[in-house]
Amino acid sequence: MRKNSIKNTRINGEVMKELSVIIHNEIKDPRIHPMTSVTAVEVAPDLKTCKAYISVLGDEETQKATLAGLKSAEGYIRRKLAQTVNLRNTPEIRFILDQSIAYGISMSKLIDDVTKTIHEERDDDDVSA
Repeated sequence: MRKNSIKNTRINGEVMKELSVIIHNEIKDPRIHPMTSVTAVEVAPDLKTCKAYISVLGDEETQKATLAGLKSAEGYIRRKLAQTVNLRNTPEIRFILDQSIAYGISMSKLIDDVTKTIHEERDDDDVSA
């Protein structure tokens, strides 16, 4: 199975959906922040490994605690995933912190600041003329 095949894409989507449900509804670890979301999943073509990209709304300490909680519950999550998703092999899950949402927000804020500065300079030029 190729990496970008239709089957692999379908498996990625199904695993992502089930991981979200498991993290939100079944894990009772207090370290895991309630605003945790699975942004992407990449299952290897041989179904042995899986990278799960996790986004956590909160400060850096909250993100680290959530990642630690997910890593400690990795065996439980894998067992639940095996029960819900019918795959030949249940992949070993690696959780990776996804900073893309926070990066996008910070870039958007910088762009807004620049456009605001440009508009203020234009207004100052109009008043002085």
